Amino acid sequence: MANARTRTSRAVAAVAVAVLAGVAVGAQQGAPAPPSPTAGLVKMGKAPVSAEVLKVKLPKPKEADLPNGLHVIVLEDHRLPRVSFQILIPGAGGYYDPENQIGLASYTAQMMREGTKTRSSLQISQELETLAANVNVSAGLAAPVANVSAGALTEDLPRVMEVAADVLLNPAFPADEWERLKTRSKAGLQQQRTNPAFLAAEMFNRVVFGTHPAARISATPQSTDAVTREAMVQFHEAHYVPDHAAIAFAGDITLADARRLVETTLGSWKKAGTPAADVKDPAPSGPSKIYLINRPNSVQTTISLGGQSMKRTDPDYEPLNVANRVIGGIMGRLFRHLREEKGYTYGIGSGFSALRHTGVWTGSTSVRTEVTEPALTDFLAELQQMRDTPVPADELADAKHAIVAGFALSLESPAQMLGYYTDNWLYGLPADYWDTYPARISAVTAAEVQAVARKYWDPARLQIVAVGDATKIADVLKKKGQVEMYDAEGNPAK
Repeated sequence: MANARTRTSRAVAAVAVAVLAGVAVGAQQGAPAPPSPTAGLVKMGKAPVSAEVLKVKLPKPKEADLPNGLHVIVLEDHRLPRVSFQILIPGAGGYYDPENQIGLASYTAQMMREGTKTRSSLQISQELETLAANVNVSAGLAAPVANVSAGALTEDLPRVMEVAADVLLNPAFPADEWERLKTRSKAGLQQQRTNPAFLAAEMFNRVVFGTHPAARISATPQSTDAVTREAMVQFHEAHYVPDHAAIAFAGDITLADARRLVETTLGSWKKAGTPAADVKDPAPSGPSKIYLINRPNSVQTTISLGGQSMKRTDPDYEPLNVANRVIGGIMGRLFRHLREEKGYTYGIGSGFSALRHTGVWTGSTSVRTEVTEPALTDFLAELQQMRDTPVPADELADAKHAIVAGFALSLESPAQMLGYYTDNWLYGLPADYWDTYPARISAVTAAEVQAVARKYWDPARLQIVAVGDATKIADVLKKKGQVEMYDAEGNPAK
């Protein structure tokens, strides 16, 4: 949930991995905006929506700091006899992988669950199955944070917490389990290169983020071979420290009980004196360009379009949320135009991430090869329409209502609400941030939406990646701008 923190905001916008596109560097740039093809579309069967701004005052978590630096967060909800918790460890994610060992943090997290000094992998699984509980460890390839997550019935929480603490503090990194995981992983790494969406995402991240850790979406067979048991032991020892970590509980538990439980099970987790892990911004992307990955005989073109977005605390966050909902949300302009009206694709959408460092806005789709040109042209026309013409009042209101309604629904889940407060902790958001979130979304104006559209969807900064049969789409793409061609391994085509 919180480790990658690459989601924009929960229940706000669907985040796409590969994205659509064509940067109109030539004929498109500076051309007058055509009327939106969806401007006259009537949406039937709309449910009535109150014009009242949702006013909420969320229950506040109780918090405490322990001597070892661990921050405790508890959001009480005694309606059900169940507790979920997560331990967030900044500095232990893939963001901090050495250049020659991409995947080290992710493999370390996976291996922590494969056995401790007193429990085998099988014993851990059997014990948790008996309790109908779970314990998982994860660390994203580009994430600054690792995450230990678990859940259990209230009466079983002490036992589950004991297992989680054992996994966190005493992983054995058994050599035989690592060999099995490495073999499986390398086979999967080879297989994913046959997936056009993966190829598009890999190239897209590379051109948007360059050499920044945010560009990482996968290990390679070579970097996997470079990871050793000793490297995982050292990474765990250096990065899994409590100094800047947090443990967050949601459910049938009080702060006093949570603190006693943490002190009992994690009392041996000693402060290391490690400074807070640094996170840097990526360098700005280069000028807009089209990157074509040749996939001979492909019957579809997978297209990705987008560019860098913002940090999580940027004041553009709410306006871009609304703009993104208008263009790429459920029943947004891209969906209505390219899928419903034109039938170019089964699915299309957009989304963005905003993190401690600058994130990314992307849009994505796959279309039939023969409609690559009109689909790309129409996508660009919709973006240009957003830049050039204010969103009509009724469409803007629909988008804002949808975001606020999704947020309201999410408040039914204690774990989801806890996630909002761990966001506060991770990104330094104000204590009342989520109380005022609906009002801030509702206050977004058409002028603000148009301003972020002009800023983040400027043709001069958009990058395009297309995966398909170059013999059929290269000339089409050249009409939109400068094209660089690559093979399926990501190497420049000869």
